[in-house]
Amino acid sequence: MDETDAELLARVAGGDGDALVGLYERHARRLLGYLLRLAGDRMTAEEILQDTLLAVWRSAGTYGQQSQVSTWLFGVARRQAWNRLRGTAPPVPAEPDDRAADPGPGPDELAIAAAGGTPVAAAVGRLPDHQREVVGLVLVAGLPLAEAAEVLGVPVGTVKSRLHHARAALARALTPQGVPQ
Repeated sequence: MDETDAELLARVAGGDGDALVGLYERHARRLLGYLLRLAGDRMTAEEILQDTLLAVWRSAGTYGQQSQVSTWLFGVARRQAWNRLRGTAPPVPAEPDDRAADPGPGPDELAIAAAGGTPVAAAVGRLPDHQREVVGLVLVAGLPLAEAAEVLGVPVGTVKSRLHHARAALARALTPQGVPQ
């Protein structure tokens, strides 16, 4: 029987390295996709992911079960990213090479595929930080709006608003380039 994320995290808190590997295998792909959006390059994103895993190893005992483990992991990753990237200008985000498998492409994925990635990445890179971060959590990592709100420490309505404004800005930026909406 597969263990839940909470059970794995409890084992990590007890010093079980295999449990950390289990959490990594379940969540690394989505975390890396999110971190690529924040960092802009794969090497930095991978380093932040390593920092995140180290922070999870050290602080697993502080998980209070107020949120899902995945939400807590994204919060840890967010803090690690901002610690590392503090004081640097945000780079143009890279398109993640390996996205989590979805049942089928949605309109956002179709737009990215039609654009070949480059115009979309450039347009996302021009978004304000707060909108780019929501795009990374919701559209790249696939977090539900409520979980994204928890990671960011803002109300769900704020996430919806930021996502709406980000989509509108992307549509304005990409329509002249012939990217379908």
